[in-house]
Amino acid sequence: MKIAILPGDGIGPEIVGEATKILHVLAREGLPIETETAPIGGAGYEAARHPLPHATLALAREADAVLLGAVGGPRYDALPRELRPEQGILAIRKGLGLFANLRPALLFPELTASSTLKAEVVAGLDLMIVRELTGDIYFGEPRGRGTNVAGESEGFDTMRYSESEIRRIARVGFETARGRKRKLCSVDKANVLDTSILWREVVTTVGRDYPDVALSHMYVDNAAMQLVRNPKQFDVIVTGNLFGDILSDEASMLAGSIGMLPSASLDERRKGLYEPIHGSAPNLAGQDKANPLATILSLAMMFRYTFTRDDVAARIERAVRVVLADGLRTSDIAQPGERIIGTRAMGDAVTAALVRS
Repeated sequence: MKIAILPGDGIGPEIVGEATKILHVLAREGLPIETETAPIGGAGYEAARHPLPHATLALAREADAVLLGAVGGPRYDALPRELRPEQGILAIRKGLGLFANLRPALLFPELTASSTLKAEVVAGLDLMIVRELTGDIYFGEPRGRGTNVAGESEGFDTMRYSESEIRRIARVGFETARGRKRKLCSVDKANVLDTSILWREVVTTVGRDYPDVALSHMYVDNAAMQLVRNPKQFDVIVTGNLFGDILSDEASMLAGSIGMLPSASLDERRKGLYEPIHGSAPNLAGQDKANPLATILSLAMMFRYTFTRDDVAARIERAVRVVLADGLRTSDIAQPGERIIGTRAMGDAVTAALVRS
């Protein structure tokens, strides 16, 4: 199990450091885990003047899976667009062919009060957003800046999807739904966008191969509203890159904190890059305040999807549940009167719970 460790920037090294404690325990127990660390994002720029150094991409390609922290920070805001830390993320996704992003939104019972929604609306939430990751407006050409006929500056980006790109992410959505409650909602904007008209046509066609999965369609603006109004109506959502980016961040707050949500980005052979969905939070860096649980839960996803070790994934998830049941909280998920601990203490608590399991 060769794992590339890419801590990144801001709180990235801190939260990844807590996740690696879990890997050390599993290695001591006999799992054949091998890790190697490399820079990405701002750290990549500092090391090699590029957000995704060639050596980092080479390591990621050789590895079975990648664990990523977070990238970015205000110190890099003045860099040219192609050298910004975020370009490292886009480039590694493209370079590894990671087209399917799985983002679960699971509300732990102990954190129901941390959600911004009423308990009766959100208690028991367990949904999965399947986001296409290598197409859409983030990668479509042409794009750029220019001057229009009136002499005004303008910017332009192209939303573009091919039938094959839609078909493969649709199959991931249907397969994911088949392993859950057999209910899939495809989100698009087919009342306005030609891209979404094609999306809906292809998803509907693929759905004929999955007669056991109930398929529905929803416009993205309505989906955003329904996630707040009645989130438990959803089980699996499949959608494009732009819409998935926005909806998954919205769903994160239903679960109490963006610090609780892991993610998996997979290629066609289930090789994956695993990361929390939150950013680098430079305002928290070095203060022992960041929540490492999303990163630790990303490890659980790694063992489930890439290494097909559901038993190990379940152990990690149970360890997190034990810690939450014991009342331990980082500040982002704490309610008044609850015990607040730091990044390292939370990582130590989960590690200890894993050892006891």
